[in-house]
Amino acid sequence: MEEQLSFLLENYFKHTCVNSWQEIPLPDELFVGDWEDYIDEVHREGALAALQKRLVQLKFPVKEGMSENSNYQLAARKGADTLFMPEAAGVELEEPDKLEVYLYQTFAGKLPVIQVGNRNDFETLVRVFSYRNEPVKVSPSMGACMIKGYSNWDRVKKYKEKWYRDNGNIENLDVLWKFEFKKMKSQTELYQDKFLIISDKEYSNIPAGMLGISGEEWRQLSLVIRREHEAAHYCTLRLFGSARNHLLDELIADFMGIIAAAGRYRAHWFLCFMGLEDYPVFRPGGRLVNYIKNKELSAEAFEELKLYVKNAAHNMESFSEKYAPVFYKGEGKYKMLLAMSKTNLIDIASEYMEEKFLENGLKAFLREEVRRW
Repeated sequence: MEEQLSFLLENYFKHTCVNSWQEIPLPDELFVGDWEDYIDEVHREGALAALQKRLVQLKFPVKEGMSENSNYQLAARKGADTLFMPEAAGVELEEPDKLEVYLYQTFAGKLPVIQVGNRNDFETLVRVFSYRNEPVKVSPSMGACMIKGYSNWDRVKKYKEKWYRDNGNIENLDVLWKFEFKKMKSQTELYQDKFLIISDKEYSNIPAGMLGISGEEWRQLSLVIRREHEAAHYCTLRLFGSARNHLLDELIADFMGIIAAAGRYRAHWFLCFMGLEDYPVFRPGGRLVNYIKNKELSAEAFEELKLYVKNAAHNMESFSEKYAPVFYKGEGKYKMLLAMSKTNLIDIASEYMEEKFLENGLKAFLREEVRRW
């Protein structure tokens, strides 16, 4: 059974170069400047129209076999002009006026966000950017999607135009551009973007009644949790070099999301999200199974897994409440993110959790906080 649950000891975060609080937030990545321009156009033209001009996949509908269409491939893979492509009829949304585009500040710099007010439109955009415009089924529990490594042909076009302007007095520019383009492809920061697509659907598909709050309040809180959850993944990716579909990552991201929405950590909320609100009963549809899809667990191992998750949640609540509110905002929140990233789920679920967290830099931080006061 220990071998089956050995993945709970995994930690893929790297801490070879940890940023101090004085270096937070990190400078924005290069794509943020381009998205600032897109947002200016959104204010003038509307979200869908502005983004369709820049993000080529939005010029194609979601349709069976679209990813194999030759014109789609030319546009998406090589940045070909879509002007005379009959397939480029544009993506269809039910309520395009409910799209919002903005930049969200994180510890790791600003992150572009496309916020969607219509569930079907959210699923359409996920299909566009994650599934190459194919009409795949989107899980009802999905309410956010981080797009990473997106090849932005609009940025390539701008780079090319500037390069031609800067080298206009050189012969054989078209030939030389091929070499420059190859060089550019090796520098992914010049043309690859990260952005977030989010909806205001109930977080983790949890009804408001399960948490004892009103439906409207829960939708608003869900948006906050979801945005901060995905921002946490962006932070761990940029700060610590990893963001995975892993229980430790989810524990960290949900911690950040819950405290942003509720002002404190609530273990019950996290257990509801995982399907363990009535522990030891597991509710089908809970997110816990999303993180063990490729694991072969016996019935006994699954029971042990549920116990670890339950204990980890309660330990997180006990620890953070003991030292509240210092770890719920500002530098303390960043130090908590760092401490969580240096451990594993087994340690967080153990009786030594507080000791582990304090060893991971929080003791020194608390001493410094006392000194300041």
